[in-house]
Amino acid sequence: MKLNRAERLVVNNPVRVMIQRGVIRWIKGVTRIAPQARVLEIGCGRGAGARLIQEAFHPAVLHAFDLDYRMILQAGRYLKVGRRGRIALYVGDALRLPYRDGVLDAVFGFGVLHHLPDWRGGLREIARVLKPGGLYCLEEFYPQFYQNFLARRIFLHPEHDRFYSHDLRKALTEAGFELQGRLEQKRLGILAVAVKQALI
Repeated sequence: MKLNRAERLVVNNPVRVMIQRGVIRWIKGVTRIAPQARVLEIGCGRGAGARLIQEAFHPAVLHAFDLDYRMILQAGRYLKVGRRGRIALYVGDALRLPYRDGVLDAVFGFGVLHHLPDWRGGLREIARVLKPGGLYCLEEFYPQFYQNFLARRIFLHPEHDRFYSHDLRKALTEAGFELQGRLEQKRLGILAVAVKQALI
């Protein structure tokens, strides 16, 4: 689901970049991503997250996409020319990732999954493209945060089949993930690193 104008303003500001920088710092304290990694960011918005991922982890390949073409145009302007050469930007859909099975080392999602009407399908697709041992690094929000009286009048989110802590953890397990690290506030959301388990 594309963001409405109000939410685009919220996610494309310096405060959001500071929050994402803190999320990246937490992820680096929980796990390691090899410099030769192939990495994807889903729902990249204006490209701030992609820039932070590039600076923190120096992946060999970094792809970043958004459902909204306007965000990709903005990302192209936001990322400096030198960085943009190492970050591939495209318009895409989290439910139809254009990769073969098991080719990526890490997938990042900064507050994206709760925007997907079929968030379980999004998890399955992320699991499909990750190698065994690959990482899904996520920041997510729970309905108490974005479906309260004020937020419902300002922002646009799917309203049915939303996930809470136990729903998300169950769906991660069903998609073949095991949590390596988790920082959670049950009325707000979660930071987590989930590892794709090898098939036995």
